Amino acid sequence: MLIVTIAFLVLMLMGMPVAFAIGISGALFFLQHPELPLTIPVQVTVSQTQNFALLAIPLFILAGNFMNKSGITERLLDLASVMTGRLRGGLAQVSIALAALMGGVSGSAIADAAMQARILGGEMVKRSFSKGFAAGVISFGSLLTPIIPPGIGMILYGTIGQVSIGRLFAAGFVPAILLWIALALTVSLTARRRGYEPERKMRPSFDEIVTAFRGGIWALLFPVFLLFGLRMGIFTPSEIGAFAVLYAVFIGLVIHRKLKRQGFIEALQGSLADVGSVMFLITISAIFSYGIVLEHVPEIVSGWITGLTGNLNGAMALIALLVLAAGFFIDATVLIIMLTPIFLPLVRDLGGDPVHFGMVFIVTATIGNFTPPVGAAMYAVCSIMKCQIAEYTRESVPLFVAVAIVTLLLIWLPQPILWLPNLIFGG
Repeated sequence: MLIVTIAFLVLMLMGMPVAFAIGISGALFFLQHPELPLTIPVQVTVSQTQNFALLAIPLFILAGNFMNKSGITERLLDLASVMTGRLRGGLAQVSIALAALMGGVSGSAIADAAMQARILGGEMVKRSFSKGFAAGVISFGSLLTPIIPPGIGMILYGTIGQVSIGRLFAAGFVPAILLWIALALTVSLTARRRGYEPERKMRPSFDEIVTAFRGGIWALLFPVFLLFGLRMGIFTPSEIGAFAVLYAVFIGLVIHRKLKRQGFIEALQGSLADVGSVMFLITISAIFSYGIVLEHVPEIVSGWITGLTGNLNGAMALIALLVLAAGFFIDATVLIIMLTPIFLPLVRDLGGDPVHFGMVFIVTATIGNFTPPVGAAMYAVCSIMKCQIAEYTRESVPLFVAVAIVTLLLIWLPQPILWLPNLIFGG
């Protein structure tokens, strides 16, 4: 696997699309082993598409695009402004709150970051925020989006690792709240030092609060309905994706009446592109994964880590560092697909809870979306806001430190993460 790994890294550094880099380097493994039939790559790729649990991914992507075309974003922006507008940092605090509220809508950090850059980026700069700080807040704030249900990373991890997706959905709320608090405090301290004023001078009136919550209530109830449906056995994880699509269309057509013919078509077109890229990546990764299993890579990595430490928390901290380092160069989706079969068995052998590890793993892998040199969310925000990567990197250091501290806390505090899953689904 050494030659295969080197080939993958070289292809990535050359700028080749990730899916092709995975497929080509995975195919190289079979050329190294002529005793293996060349029909196997085709078989494992096709068999990956037959995984019924993965049906949830295109359905949730479609639901998210319908929700975005249903006028929900504007209502959630109003709600975020009412909730945080009087805090130091003004629109920066609003941006972080909006990312948390958007978690039940988009489920994608990159999509949320790009959307916020278009909506809030220019306004933050007009209010004397530096471009680097504004871009950093929008980018790192979008970390909240994929860990609030229905995050695509949770579905991938749960499907690959045979972990309850319902429990993963429930486990995302506490880490999201902790990250929100850490980022809000960091923004507040920076705003105090730089003199960034609150967005709102006056407290919102009771009528404003009621109106804002009424406008965003359907988006806020979405994750609640997902968990209720899973807990009561009304839906399987795949079936609940279909419910999400129907829910989003109902909101757009009946409640908000914003989902018109053009928006409907645009949502379908956007979903087609998103689903195609994600599912192609998942199917091609089966070729690479086949070689990982055949070469006993999980056992080798497990032996190496347990040789350094037999302590569960120590092993998870070491895994987090490895995933964080890999995230500087590899997309979070790829990391979840490739590394779940390697690290999850080790954590289970050490007595760790797969839901607890899943949240630490997903958060750590997603951080790479906001860091140089290949952070997709970082490039999306900087491109839209015309911000230099160097300025973004310099201004984002406090935000990175805040997120890293919370990630370490999540490793050593499993009970807060598991509290809600245990409450809803049982211990």
